[in-house]
Amino acid sequence: MIITPRVFEDPRGFFMETFNARDAGAAGLPVEYVQDNHSRSSHAVLRGLHYQYPQWQGKLIRVVSGEIYDVAVDIRPHSATRGQWVGIYLSSDNKRQIYVPEGFAHGFCVTSDAADVVYKCTTMYEPSQDRCISWNDPDIGIEWPLQETLVSEKDARGTPLREHVLA
Repeated sequence: MIITPRVFEDPRGFFMETFNARDAGAAGLPVEYVQDNHSRSSHAVLRGLHYQYPQWQGKLIRVVSGEIYDVAVDIRPHSATRGQWVGIYLSSDNKRQIYVPEGFAHGFCVTSDAADVVYKCTTMYEPSQDRCISWNDPDIGIEWPLQETLVSEKDARGTPLREHVLA
């Protein structure tokens, strides 16, 4: 789900609500989060595709500086849209947010000089449940906006979705 908050701007700057439990609940989003994370990445860094299993995590993601191309991939075992993805630019300028639900893998690449990404999680991070799908899995076919990317060793070792057996 893509969220475009109302932004109130004037010559002094702007104000916006980044989260409101009443409005989130009315839109069908979770209203309880147990962990907030903040990452800073340089240009062309690609993170993902990450998920946690069997204790899934939902994530509410936004960018506080810079710009990223953010991707969510449906990996739910019996979903008619398993393996399909959606991508959206999130930036400090457009102020959009995306909710990546449980049962989806998540990744992003930085299209600006650097980007600060913050996100709320519905469950605690459990290192033993951390999983990684290949960011360039040809069966998924994500159209990343950059030809050259920088990935971590962990992300370089990601495996194709077809090797991820989920109940």
